[in-house]
Amino acid sequence: MGKHKKTQKVKKQRNAQLKRMMKPTDTRIKDQIRVKRKKAEDPHQLKVHEATQQSSALFFQYNTQLGPPYHIVLDTNFINFSIKNKLDIVQGMMDCLYAKCIPYISDCVRAELEKLGNKYKLALRIISDPRFERLPCLHKGTYADDCLVERVRQHKCYIVATNDKDLKNRIRKIPGVPIMYVAAHKYAIERMPEAYGVKA
Repeated sequence: MGKHKKTQKVKKQRNAQLKRMMKPTDTRIKDQIRVKRKKAEDPHQLKVHEATQQSSALFFQYNTQLGPPYHIVLDTNFINFSIKNKLDIVQGMMDCLYAKCIPYISDCVRAELEKLGNKYKLALRIISDPRFERLPCLHKGTYADDCLVERVRQHKCYIVATNDKDLKNRIRKIPGVPIMYVAAHKYAIERMPEAYGVKA
């Protein structure tokens, strides 16, 4: 019997310790940390579904704002891949699209290249060419991927030039935006409408 009493005593002590602990929903805990109980949904309440507004530039999946001269937004690694493959950026784009191309460099991309230091001095010299247009950025931080995705989502007139896998996947989710990349020592394009005579 002594053993049984001992185990009961231990159980009581354990229960007392558990009772001393605060519940995550306790009102004495700060609002930010406290777990709030979900209110039961009212079955008679109207449910509102918010859908993102479709761009007026799109005719189904076809982007009507694309057309020569093409506006191409460059990513940091696209410039670095072009240098590795010894490609002239403007000439290579014109060979790929058979039309005049205007390359654009956003402030984020320039800042990223500056952060990379002396190793990428050549890339900085290339983008300071007067043929490259500057795109000013109004947001905080210098993360180029988010900047490019947001810009392309707002304005459908751009082609995005990148070799970054993650960025490509993010842009593929946005309808009507072609992607240019470096493959087999030349530029290739993806999701370009066939009406422009460009073979992907």
